[in-house]
Amino acid sequence: MSYRIAIGGIHIESSTFTPYISDEKDFKIKWGQELLNSYSWLEDFNEVECIPLIHARAIPGGIVSKEFYDTWHKEFFDLLEKALSEGQIHGLLFDIHGAMSVEGMMDAEGIIAEEIREIVGEGTIISTTMDLHGNVSDKLFYSSDLLTCYRTAPHIDAEETRQRAFKNLIKVLSDGSNKLVKAKVDIPILLPGEKTSTEVEPGKSLYAKLDDICEKDQIMDASIWMGFPWADQPRCHAAIVITGSDKLIVKSEIEKLADEFWKIRDEFDFVGPVSKTDEAISLALSSNKKPYFISDTGDNPGAGGSGDMNLLLKEFIEINKTNIIDKKVLFASIFDPESIETLYKNEIGSKVLLALGGKLDLSYGGPTEIEIKIDYFFTDNIAGRSALVSLDNISVIVTENRYQYGTADAFVKAGIKDFTDFDIIIVKMGYLEPDLSEAAQGWVMALTPGPVSQDLENIQYEFLKRPLFPLESYDFNPDLSVEIVEK
Repeated sequence: MSYRIAIGGIHIESSTFTPYISDEKDFKIKWGQELLNSYSWLEDFNEVECIPLIHARAIPGGIVSKEFYDTWHKEFFDLLEKALSEGQIHGLLFDIHGAMSVEGMMDAEGIIAEEIREIVGEGTIISTTMDLHGNVSDKLFYSSDLLTCYRTAPHIDAEETRQRAFKNLIKVLSDGSNKLVKAKVDIPILLPGEKTSTEVEPGKSLYAKLDDICEKDQIMDASIWMGFPWADQPRCHAAIVITGSDKLIVKSEIEKLADEFWKIRDEFDFVGPVSKTDEAISLALSSNKKPYFISDTGDNPGAGGSGDMNLLLKEFIEINKTNIIDKKVLFASIFDPESIETLYKNEIGSKVLLALGGKLDLSYGGPTEIEIKIDYFFTDNIAGRSALVSLDNISVIVTENRYQYGTADAFVKAGIKDFTDFDIIIVKMGYLEPDLSEAAQGWVMALTPGPVSQDLENIQYEFLKRPLFPLESYDFNPDLSVEIVEK
């Protein structure tokens, strides 16, 4: 039998603690064949007619503007209605992150899933594919027939996860009358990604259990979500979902996994060395290792940080005023479209006075006045017009758009031929991405303040579902009850 499967979604991780608003300019939008080409493995499914809707994707950022969301929403559902008018839709692959926030909405993806269900009816199988740092609200759980997420952090299995979600969808359709059972347990734990890498314990062993569970004939999928700690919403917490055909086995497996997750809660710790801001700078300046990386964790664009904070830059400039730093230092990067406009009115080699960074949230001290020399201009598909500038031995990449420098190719494009050209490299992230981790001879995560601060216990949450570990200062008995749905 041939199946008609619609594909679409929206993918962004949104911090509700940054003033930055994510809108149309931040998203890459795909329709038609370009969207289908994003899933190269579709060619393996000859019996399927894939119907592209619309997919929008952005790097993590702030709350999504209602204006852009409404535009995306209208087109998504217009295309879905059109597809339905042309014939039965057997399934829908809902491709999302799971931690999107929209102006005026607490559970955007859950609301979208409910709307999809209302339109397509109960006969259409909805398979939702997500990031493990997404959130599984009740609305999303009950509206989706299938849910799965990445099993690695750093995320090296994104395409594998989408393919698994699609295969599970086709399997359910092919099995026909076979019973489908899904179960969810909300885990009252909320941890940053920097404590939940799957490359180290206890995350490594916890996620390894998923493969063992899925080897059982009665289990189709098992997934663990760590949740997203930088959004203030009731759905933000860890969760487990297991899907299969046998209610008793599904219930037994999810209960065991939930108990294990709760038992090891105290074992989660930072995946690398951490220090306060001033200590991190001292470690880097005194180290003989090259390159030495500092992660500016509080302004991590990969978690929704603004990317324009300049606290570490200010510290290095102050040190340099007293005694010129003899080590070569690189800041990658500062998001500042106003400074880019100024820079691009000048030529390479020019000296220019900038008010650099710190413009989005003045509570962190505002811009830093700095006279720099322009060393290099370049353009990036995401970062936009960009420049490499310097003051003595301190170099800074300035970008027109928010961007995270996490790959070797990105640095090469910025005119950095080799990481070893610099003694110290400051990047806006938590744990180092693979290219950087491989290059680093020394590394520390600076526990800097900012919209994605690692100091969760002191974030002023209002709407989280409490109690949550480790936010509470007292022990509590967790509610690990199982929600089960049979179809």
